[in-house]
Formats: sequence, C-alpha cells, structure tokens
Amino acid sequence: MSDHVYKKTEIVGSSKTSIEDAINKAIARANATLKHLDWFEVVETRGHIQDGKVAHYQVTLKVGFRLSE
Repeated sequence: MSDHVYKKTEIVGSSKTSIEDAINKAIARANATLKHLDWFEVVETRGHIQDGKVAHYQVTLKVGFRLSE
C-alpha cells in the first residue's frame, strides 16, 4: 500500500430544491474538473429568503482529492 497526498479545496453549491441537491450539484461539478475526489465535509449552510420563503439553499463544502503520482 502506497502513501497518498491529498489537497483540500472549498466549493459552494446552490439549489432551489434542497441542501442535499446543492451538495450533489457541487460534487458533480467538482468531479468534472478534479480527479480522485475522495471525501467532502459541509462547513457552512446558508439560504436566501424571498417573500417569506426559502428561495435558494447554499452549501459550502471542503472536498479532498488525492494528488496524482
């Protein structure tokens, strides 16, 4: 088993539907440009209110990915 080195980066996902959808959209987009995504953590959750209702969910994530050899 070889040792791995990881990098963390912060991304923000948003959704009109739900927090889970915001997370999934952010991960899917990061996966399109970063290789070897391994984990994520939610570090902040926010939302936008319009006319007394939730209009958008916004979630800040840290994602970890393994650096290539």
